[in-house]
Amino acid sequence: MGVSKQPDCLNVSNPRKKPVIGIVGGIASGKSTVAAEFGKLGCAVVSADAIAHELLNEQPIRDEVVRLFGREILTPSGEIDRGRLARGAFADAQRLSALNAVIHPRVLQRTEESIAKYSHCADVTAIVLDMPLLIEVGWADRCDRLIFVKCDRRRRGERAKRMGLMDQWEVKIRENFQISVDKKAELADTTVDNNSDFSTLVRQIQDIFSDIAGSR
Repeated sequence: MGVSKQPDCLNVSNPRKKPVIGIVGGIASGKSTVAAEFGKLGCAVVSADAIAHELLNEQPIRDEVVRLFGREILTPSGEIDRGRLARGAFADAQRLSALNAVIHPRVLQRTEESIAKYSHCADVTAIVLDMPLLIEVGWADRCDRLIFVKCDRRRRGERAKRMGLMDQWEVKIRENFQISVDKKAELADTTVDNNSDFSTLVRQIQDIFSDIAGSR
């Protein structure tokens, strides 16, 4: 259900509540990288993007999205081209709203199911939510800790372009549909700085993890 590299969760004898950690930040700031590092430390990571990808492969959802955006968003093999879909959605606020109405409720439902599952897994230290619109959909209060991934706009734009996601102009357009990066930083409990090298980022994550694990 949109999770990867998770513990097998064979031991469910310890039903203690697991802290829920939300990862927030600007587009291409490194949120998924931070989440993955928490995963290496024994956290279960729930990826909203992975869940959305699974949903788009399900026939009823696929048909509804094609009805909204037309067959031009399909690849020659009949799958939804997520890049074309995103460009079409972010070019039209009404279409974006319609897409969110189809996808978001199902993503949140499956996220809740994953949280419930891993809350009863003795091998999981915490549950990490890698959810780009976490604050926008009202899930800030669902988290025991919000972590903001700090990364300047230039680096984020370069990273997005390098990954073949979008250019700096597209990043700016998409962020216009989200709350500001400054507001996300203000709402967060903790900040990790992703403007330096990877090893520095990892050390910050390890420190935060030690604090969370030690407070349980």
